[in-house]
Amino acid sequence: MPPTLIGADTGEPALAAAIDAVRGWDRADTVRSSTLSAGITNRNYLLESGGEQVVVRVFGVDTELLGIDRAAEDVAARAAADAGVGPPVVAFLPEAGCLVTRFVGGAPVPVEDLESERVIGAVVRSVRAIHACPPFPSSFPVFRIVEDYAELAGGRGVQVPAEYDEAHDLAGRIEAAVGAAPLPERPCHNDLLNANFLREDDHVWVLDYEYAGMGDPFFDLANLSINNGMSGDAQEMMLRAYFGEMTDGHRARLGLMRVMSDLREAMWGVVQQALSTLDVDYVEYAGRHFERLLATARDERLSAWLEAAAVPLPAVHSVP
Repeated sequence: MPPTLIGADTGEPALAAAIDAVRGWDRADTVRSSTLSAGITNRNYLLESGGEQVVVRVFGVDTELLGIDRAAEDVAARAAADAGVGPPVVAFLPEAGCLVTRFVGGAPVPVEDLESERVIGAVVRSVRAIHACPPFPSSFPVFRIVEDYAELAGGRGVQVPAEYDEAHDLAGRIEAAVGAAPLPERPCHNDLLNANFLREDDHVWVLDYEYAGMGDPFFDLANLSINNGMSGDAQEMMLRAYFGEMTDGHRARLGLMRVMSDLREAMWGVVQQALSTLDVDYVEYAGRHFERLLATARDERLSAWLEAAAVPLPAVHSVP
């Protein structure tokens, strides 16, 4: 006899499929469901029975149009779990549209804690562990992604903001600079919001691998720093924790990729206006990121960053 599901959204078909995938739960009397904090792409639930807890991530609609490959997400999530920084994967259920992982403990990481050298060090250790994983099956070519988002949004009747033209021109200059001295691609997370961190003492779990793919590790560091509002001092601590020592070339690549992180977020907000059914103000989201990236584009250090990024990093200080 199947277990009884009680709690939140008991009519969600993916939850029944997830229960079937958890070994032993076919004999459980009751499984309790509760809604986890709402995401801005997917729906997330906690299932509990007999002292065992799993998280069910129910995929949003049309997320493949955002460049999300769910099979690749599963591979990346398992690799991160093997590296000790991602929750263990219980089951990938593409027919039910969900991924089931073990619940891991830990406390959320407030953005203000990312000004602490100890917390930054713990986060960076986990990011480095992801970058050291075996190659992921997908890629994250950020310069093409923003262009694809613009084309998709326009094709679906969404007005691409006028700010995109200036931002796209700058992206071309950044691509030329970093392309003059390219780094080997690494397995990257590409969505390092503090909402994707859980901290247990000096260990940080990193959640949510739907955008994971091979890419520029400086994009991850930039994404981490700008999405969490890290101060200049905190950015220096982050680079030092990752590289040990750093040069102006490291700072330049970080500064330029902070622009690209905001451009990706801005255009993600634009294309979600055509795709998402969630109650999120994507217009405000896109506008906020456009405003910040164009402010960064007027930073007096921009020309120096473009020049320094075109010079190869010293081998001793390159990405591990």
